[in-house]
Amino acid sequence: MLKIFNTLSKKKEIFKPIHNNEVKIYVCGVTTYDLCHIGHGRTFIIFDLIIRYLKYLGYKVQYIRNITDIDDKIIDIANKKNKSIKYITNKMISEMKLDFKNLNLLKPDIEPRVTNHINEIIIIIKYLIKNNNAYIAKNGDVMFSIQSYLDYGQLSRQKLNKLKNKHKHIFFKKNHIDFVLWKTSTKKQIGWLSPWGYGRPGWHIECSAMHHKYFGNCFDIHGGGNDLIFPHHENEIAQSYCLDKSFHVNYWIHSGMIMINNKKMSKSLHNSLKLRDILSKYNNEIIRHFFASTHYRSPIIYNEDFLKQSESSIKRLYISIYHINNILSHIDINNQNYKKDEKNIFFEKMFYEAMNDDFNTPKAYSILFNMSHQINILNNKKKFLYANNLILKLRDLGNILGILFYDPQKYFKNKLNLHYYNKLQIEKLIKIRNNARKNKFWTEADYIRDLLNNKNILLEDSQFGTIWKKK
Repeated sequence: MLKIFNTLSKKKEIFKPIHNNEVKIYVCGVTTYDLCHIGHGRTFIIFDLIIRYLKYLGYKVQYIRNITDIDDKIIDIANKKNKSIKYITNKMISEMKLDFKNLNLLKPDIEPRVTNHINEIIIIIKYLIKNNNAYIAKNGDVMFSIQSYLDYGQLSRQKLNKLKNKHKHIFFKKNHIDFVLWKTSTKKQIGWLSPWGYGRPGWHIECSAMHHKYFGNCFDIHGGGNDLIFPHHENEIAQSYCLDKSFHVNYWIHSGMIMINNKKMSKSLHNSLKLRDILSKYNNEIIRHFFASTHYRSPIIYNEDFLKQSESSIKRLYISIYHINNILSHIDINNQNYKKDEKNIFFEKMFYEAMNDDFNTPKAYSILFNMSHQINILNNKKKFLYANNLILKLRDLGNILGILFYDPQKYFKNKLNLHYYNKLQIEKLIKIRNNARKNKFWTEADYIRDLLNNKNILLEDSQFGTIWKKK
């Protein structure tokens, strides 16, 4: 029985979809003014594995991830580079899709852009003004009136009387915590005609308009990073409820932040790292393991050493499936006349229990590593039928987490295809080779030896270990 921690209730709740066997999930996407950073990587990897698991459980998932393609930051970048806003957003969307493809993320069913939903946004704002949930401020902007929604702060546990005025010089609002729904623009700036004049939408109204259009007043899961809890998702709830009193999201899911040098990763702190910087060093499965090795709700510390540990962990799984007998398939194994391995059933049950406990990926990974260890034992005992059966199950469960999609031999070849070798790299390869020899993976060991030999590096094995020298 799947349980999910709901940010709104602050407790784990049994997952019950609104419609049987069907799940609707909306995740806030990126603002397309720059390349994706590693925070995007963690958030969307987390929701990718959540969606993969829901599909594995048999649910039909409808997944929406929006794109914010109009924003102050986009306008600033376009002005600085003397490029059109459309040029900047199209380029960044293309780069985003490339990064997400390299992460092996499932594509959303719908990926709506804000600029394609201006009419829907205007209709909602008209309704909110009509019902006194919004007003036209002295500067011409349309503002949402916080006082019109009595439950404001329920998601973030914020109290209105404790929210400070960060912009004391702004006097056009009725209340300093009212937020903008529509910004006025000059004719020289990007904008659209509306009943309140030429302008463009505020950030928060965008998501309300898009999930209202595609999902209506209720859907199952709304997600994003926990930096969006306040004010973005808090404001979303306020305006969506005032639009439709029956508005409800069953489960609010938020992923934890990334910490760098004990500080939250933020562009304002100039410690933001681009996603493709780590993609250039590590494959997507290593990155996936790194981000999922800590529970999704907890903050995660970014450290190069931790990525290297994830590299070793993924390699360990591939080593255990390196010698799978490719002749055997699911059908072949199911047709074999032998008693089903009870440990296989046990591992699968433990994996489900971990994932059903609010997507506990650290525990789920520990199950995979236990399976890997058992596979090595079975191979050493020449119980190949049982080993292959367990390998197939390991790959099935690994696929749920977005890993073990590579052919094992190609994985090692790609990982070891280095352009140059220094002392540290040579010793690293020798260590991998020795580990392969220890586990009697002779094909991999020979491959590394031949690889080094082609670079004029000779290996000599002795009772005291392996030494190397140049030809």
